[in-house]
Amino acid sequence: MEKRVVITGMGIYSCLGKTLDEVRNSLYNGVSGIIFDPVRKEMGFRSALTANVPVPDLKGLLPRAQRVYMADEVKYAYLATVDALASAKIDQDYLNAHEVGLLYGNDSSADAVVKSVDTMREKKDTTLVGSGAIFQSMNSTVTMNLGCLFKLRGINMTVSAACASGSHAIGLGSLLIRTGLQDMVVCGGAQEVNPFSIGSFDGISAFSTRESDPTKASRPFDRDRDGLVPGGGAATVIIESYESAVKRGAPILAEVLSYGFSSNGDHISSPNVDGPARSLEMAIKASGVSLKEIGYINAHATSTHVGDTNEAKAIARVFGDVKPEVTSTKSQTGHEMWMAGASEVIYSMLMMKNDFVAANLNFENPDEDSAKLNIPAQRVSKHFDTFLSNSFGFGGTNSTLIIRNL
Repeated sequence: MEKRVVITGMGIYSCLGKTLDEVRNSLYNGVSGIIFDPVRKEMGFRSALTANVPVPDLKGLLPRAQRVYMADEVKYAYLATVDALASAKIDQDYLNAHEVGLLYGNDSSADAVVKSVDTMREKKDTTLVGSGAIFQSMNSTVTMNLGCLFKLRGINMTVSAACASGSHAIGLGSLLIRTGLQDMVVCGGAQEVNPFSIGSFDGISAFSTRESDPTKASRPFDRDRDGLVPGGGAATVIIESYESAVKRGAPILAEVLSYGFSSNGDHISSPNVDGPARSLEMAIKASGVSLKEIGYINAHATSTHVGDTNEAKAIARVFGDVKPEVTSTKSQTGHEMWMAGASEVIYSMLMMKNDFVAANLNFENPDEDSAKLNIPAQRVSKHFDTFLSNSFGFGGTNSTLIIRNL
């Protein structure tokens, strides 16, 4: 018999705040975390827009011998995980005594790679790169560091699935728990925030150039959207079996009802409608809930023309005349990329726990497809007990999670 999967802890390091309370308030008040970065303009970027996510200073929290192995995204993830474990009432003694797993979404560590290569080219001496460089530069930098820092002894794996990475990490973790292979998994997603990590995106004109008013640049589903805004940080979600949570008296926040997934099998960067629709349908069928029970959809919508259009078509195809509120929190955060699937679960959880749906900022004029959805441009006061979260990525990877309040 499959086990139930519940969420018992959350932690986040975001442009909307560094604590759950700060992030909840930003969502409620429609705060945008997007800024203009002059450094990017000096580097020749078409767009200097980015989410504002300072790299934390961990001096005093961790010794240098541990910090030297940590890329920027690891630092974000470390703080998010500390908070998530604390909220789940898990201490180091518990981690030492149990086989706790780790699945974290991450698909780049560009800053560390660039700095290492620059040193080799300039100094002509690989020994000057430093002992921490290899561990900072690998895509698995987050899980290799967190696994050692928290002494985790269960599954330890990075999920690299482009902008669906964080969502797939939670989904795959839930499958391990359902089948009894793990009782608890630390899941999440992290994204570095620096020019090197996203310069190639700028080079293909993926970003909004609405630099005169940064907070207006990210406009998911709006007719006049002109591209995404890059963001990042980290988000950690503690999931475990219902039995495990009850046994240790944990705070049970919600249940992960289902995980849907698919691949478009199509163009490497342009999404289609069929792939996302199949991911939605798989999650809905597995959840056992009706369409009318789903009170909110956190869309992937990144503020690109093709992506938002095809997601709107997929949602309309699957939901038909049932029209729950649909928003993209990327209107406030920009696109948090490898982190987004995990952070958007937390954003949706905060809304569900506080009876509101955050505004889809800058949604001023619907287009033909977004007009078919129920997209609120202003905050909505609403109680709902079930939400659906979409995450899609380059290469046509799709992930859908359905989560119910407990």
